[in-house]
Amino acid sequence: MKLIIVESPTKAKTISKFLGKEYTVKSSYGHIRDLPQKEMGIDIENDFAPEYVIPSKAADRVKELKKLAAKSEDVILATDEDREGEAISWHLAEALELDKKDKKKEKTDPKRRIVFHEITKTAIEKALENPRELDLGLVDAQQARRVLDRLVGYELSPFLWKKIRRGLSAGRVQSVALRLIAEREKEINEFKPVGYFAITAKLENTKDSKRVPFEAELTKINEEKIEESVTLDLFAGAYKTKKTSISEKKDAERIKADLESSDFSVKSIQAKDTSRSPLPPFTTSTLQQSAINSLGFSAKQTMALAQKLYEQGHITYMRTDSVNLSLESLLAAQKTIDSLFGKDYVLPNPRFFKTKSKGAQEAHEAIRPTSVEKTPEIMKKDLEPREYRLYKLIWERMIASQMPAAIFNSQKVEIIAKSEKTSDSYTFMATGSVLKFDGFLKVHQGGKKSAENGSDTLLPKMDEGDMLNLIGITPNEKSTNPPPRYNEATLVKVLEENGIGRPSTYAPIISTIIERKYVDKNEEKRLYPLEIGNVVNDALVLHFPQIVDIKFTATIEEEFDEIAEGKKAWVPVIRDFYGPFHKNLTEKTKEVKKESFQEKLDRSCPECGGDLIMKHGRFGKFIACSNYPNCRYTEKTDSEKKMDEEFAEEICEKCGSKMVVKRGKFGTFLGCSNYPECKNIRKIENKTGIKCPKCGKGDIVERKSKKGRLFYGCNTYPKCDFALWNKPTGEECPKCKSLLIFAAKGKMKCSNKECGFEKE
Repeated sequence: MKLIIVESPTKAKTISKFLGKEYTVKSSYGHIRDLPQKEMGIDIENDFAPEYVIPSKAADRVKELKKLAAKSEDVILATDEDREGEAISWHLAEALELDKKDKKKEKTDPKRRIVFHEITKTAIEKALENPRELDLGLVDAQQARRVLDRLVGYELSPFLWKKIRRGLSAGRVQSVALRLIAEREKEINEFKPVGYFAITAKLENTKDSKRVPFEAELTKINEEKIEESVTLDLFAGAYKTKKTSISEKKDAERIKADLESSDFSVKSIQAKDTSRSPLPPFTTSTLQQSAINSLGFSAKQTMALAQKLYEQGHITYMRTDSVNLSLESLLAAQKTIDSLFGKDYVLPNPRFFKTKSKGAQEAHEAIRPTSVEKTPEIMKKDLEPREYRLYKLIWERMIASQMPAAIFNSQKVEIIAKSEKTSDSYTFMATGSVLKFDGFLKVHQGGKKSAENGSDTLLPKMDEGDMLNLIGITPNEKSTNPPPRYNEATLVKVLEENGIGRPSTYAPIISTIIERKYVDKNEEKRLYPLEIGNVVNDALVLHFPQIVDIKFTATIEEEFDEIAEGKKAWVPVIRDFYGPFHKNLTEKTKEVKKESFQEKLDRSCPECGGDLIMKHGRFGKFIACSNYPNCRYTEKTDSEKKMDEEFAEEICEKCGSKMVVKRGKFGTFLGCSNYPECKNIRKIENKTGIKCPKCGKGDIVERKSKKGRLFYGCNTYPKCDFALWNKPTGEECPKCKSLLIFAAKGKMKCSNKECGFEKE
C-alpha cells in the first residue's frame, strides 16, 4: 500500500476517485505542528530556532498517520504547491519520522513530494510519475515569515496592552493594512472640496428630420481648455481628480447668457473603429476584487469558495499571481468557443498575457476551470448557489480572455459656438459609440478600454458645417470629490501594487483587522477605522514607524521571495530585523507613558479631585479617574448619556424596574436596573424609520448575521422574515412599488431583483 497525505478531506476524497486500490489517501486537516499558543516558542539566542509542538487537536490524527505510514510501502506528500503547503509537508515528514523510515529501508533517494496545479486524473498521474524532494527554500521562507510575525506579535502586542489597554494586538502586515485605512480616513476628513461649474448644451440638428436631441460638454473657451487636473499626494500614492476653470456662479451665468444668443455649428467629426480587449484570466488578487465588486462576496468568502472548487477538482489552484495558461487549456478553450459561439469568436492564435505582479511565479497558472468544456450551465446542478456564481465568474473570465476584442464605431463631434455679443468662441464636445462586434463581451463584460466605448450612445447624423439648434444650456454646479474609502477590492489592489503580503495573505489580513474591531464596513461596504483602530495606528506610526512603513514591509516580502529561491538564508534576515526592532521596543517601553494615549478632560474627579481621563476599555470608551486604582470613580461618555436619555422611559416587562443602557462584549444593550435580581436584557435596535413592507406592523432595523454581516430586517422576526442586505432608502420603486435600496457608486436600485429598476 502507498499512502498519500493531503491537507484537506475534500481534496483526499477527490484524489481517491482517480487512483487504484494500491493507494490510500488521507488528510492531515491542515497543519499538524505549529508554534505553541501560550508562549513565544522561539529560541532567540539559538539563531531564532522555532520550538514546534503538535497541538492537542492534531495529536490523534498524527498517531493515526504514523500507524499508516509504518505499514505503507511508500509515503507521498501531496499538499498544496505553495510555501504553506510545502511547510505542511515538511512538518508531516518530521512528525511522522519519515527519514528514519527511509534509513531502515536503506532508501537513498527520498523523493516523496508531488505537486499539481489542478486536481484531475491526468495531473495526479503526471505528478506521481515525477516526484521530487521537499523544497527547503520554500519551507525556510514560510518559517521565516512565521517566526518574524510571531516576534512582532508577541513583543509588540504587550506594549499596546501596557500603554493603551489589554487585548490589543499588532501584526507586521495587518498593521500596514490598518494604516492604509486610517490614513485614508484622515485624508478624507482633511480634504477641502473646490467648487466648479460644468456646462452642458442640449442640441439638435436642424437637418435631422427626427430632431433627436443630444448633449455636448463645454471643453474650451477661446481655444483654451477649461478642464484642469487636480493631483493629491496621498499616503498610498497620487490621487487624481478633475475640475473646470469656471469657479464662480456669476461666470457660469454670464457664459450661459452668452451661449443662449450664440450660433452653434459642427466644426469637425471624427469617426473610427475602436477596440476593447478582454482582461487576463484571474489571479488571486483579481479574483477577489471581481468577486467583491460583482458578486458582493468578501475576500474571505471568495477564498473559502475557491478552495472548495479547487478541492472538488473544478478549478486550478486558487493562490497564484500568474496570468499564464497551459497550452492544453488554450486549445480546449478554442474548441469550446467554436462550439458555443461559432468561428467568428475564435482567435487565429491563442492570446498570451504578461504578469505585472512583483515576484510573480511564472511557472504557475492563472485560476481557470480544470475543464472548460464544463460550462456553468452544466455545473449548476453539482454546485451550491454561491459556488456556482464564483465558478461562472472564473469560467467566463478565462473563456473571454481567448475571444476577439469588441469593436465599437466611435464618434467625436466638435461643435463651435460663436457669441454675437462678446465675439468669444466656445468649443463643445459630443461623443458616442455603437457596438459593431461584441467579441468577448458576448461572455464577459470586463475589459481594457482603449477608447471611449461602453454602452451604445448614438449621435444623430451630422456633417461638418451643419447648423445646430440650441434647446437649452445647463450650468451644473459640482465640487471636487475626496479620495474614496477603500472597500475590500481596492484594499487588495493597493496591497498587491505595493508588494505587501502575497496571494495567500490578502483575505486573512482584511478579516483579522475586522475581527479585532480595528475597522468596520459601512452600508456601502467601505472600510473605515474604528476609534481603537485609530489609537493603535497612531501609536505604531509615532513609535514604530518602520513596522507600518509600506516600503519596509514590501522589502521584507522580497527577502522572503529570495529565501524561497535559495538566494538568502532565513536566519540573517530575521537577525537584521530583530536587533533594531527589539532595541527600539525596549527604549519605547521605558520612555512612553500610558498617559500619552489618554485624553484629559477639563473636569476633576468628584470623589478625589484628580484629573478625569478618557480610557479605552475592553467594551469601548469610558471616563475614569487618573488616580486609579486608589480612586475607582468612572462615568459614562456623553454619547452613552444621550442613549440613557433616549431610553429613559423603557420599563422592564419582567419586574417593572427601569431599563438602563449597558455595554458588553458585543456592543450596547438594555439591561434591567434591578440586576442581578432580574437578568432581563433587550437589544437596542438601530431603526431606519421605515415600516416593514411585508407585514406593515414592524420596523426595519439594522441587524447582524451570524457571521457579523450587517443587514436590514423586520424587528418582529420570526413572525415576519423580511430582510435586505442593502440599506433601504424609504422610497418606493416607480415600476413595481417595492422598496428602493442604496447600491454602489451613489445609485439606488429596486430591492425586487426581477424588476431591475435603477436610478442615480
